[in-house]
Amino acid sequence: MPLAPLSSPHQRRDRFRAVIRSAPALAGLWTSLLAVNGLQMASLAIRPVSHSAFRRINRWVADTWWGWTVAVSRQVHGVEVVITGGDLPVGENAVVVANHQQMPDITLLMHLAAQKERLGDMKWILKRSLKYVPGAGWGLAFLDAVFVERDWMKDRETVDRAFAHLREDRVPLWLMLFVEGTRLRPENLEKTREFAQQQGWEVPRHVLLPRTKGFVAALEGLRGHVEAVYDVTIGYEEGVPSLGQYALGYTRRAHLHVRRYPVADLPTEADALGGWLRERWQEKDALLADYYANGHFG
Repeated sequence: MPLAPLSSPHQRRDRFRAVIRSAPALAGLWTSLLAVNGLQMASLAIRPVSHSAFRRINRWVADTWWGWTVAVSRQVHGVEVVITGGDLPVGENAVVVANHQQMPDITLLMHLAAQKERLGDMKWILKRSLKYVPGAGWGLAFLDAVFVERDWMKDRETVDRAFAHLREDRVPLWLMLFVEGTRLRPENLEKTREFAQQQGWEVPRHVLLPRTKGFVAALEGLRGHVEAVYDVTIGYEEGVPSLGQYALGYTRRAHLHVRRYPVADLPTEADALGGWLRERWQEKDALLADYYANGHFG
């Protein structure tokens, strides 16, 4: 079963100390986010003249601000992200797939991207409603984020067009995909277990079944541009934190287990590629079972 939600400190004074310790950094991040949104708006003046310069400015903005969030978690809260598994080349274009439990998953993946000099090159597929959220949503709209309705019949043309632009313009990227489509919650796990039983598939214990259409479209649309798929398994130690708990420093250590698969070694036919992804998720489920039993990834 999924790891339980993280518990907040029982003592009121401990919660108060966490707020006092975190407040200056969080206020600084929020204020600076609105400031960099302004810089991104100004960069629109350059776009008609040079699309590549427009992208470079916004890459620098993302690399800088996301770098601050990583620095705050490390230096203010002392967060340690333990990375195991295969070593990843620096500067490689890749599709990154990961299990999704809560919003702090995103910040943990930023730790990995920062280590491999891809922080400013992270591209996300997101719900269209997030595009209108001040700060983060506005900023992502300038970073080649792909905003979708989560209805494949409506989204296919949007997704294909976005991938074509990234491929044709040779945009450096890590395309970030939470292929389960939603966060891991008990009710979602129960639905995915029922569906797996109906299909005669292995019933997962710690992950949701991946939705393969977006992944297949990404590999087809970016073939020749991305060199590998990075399969990242995220594990928390004491419980899964909410975004608020993570921002207050309640999580001090988390684990990422990384596996790299060259695109040249993957199937090219859509059904086989979807089956390949489901096999990786079966392995991920077993990997998490071992992690919860032993406290670390083997």
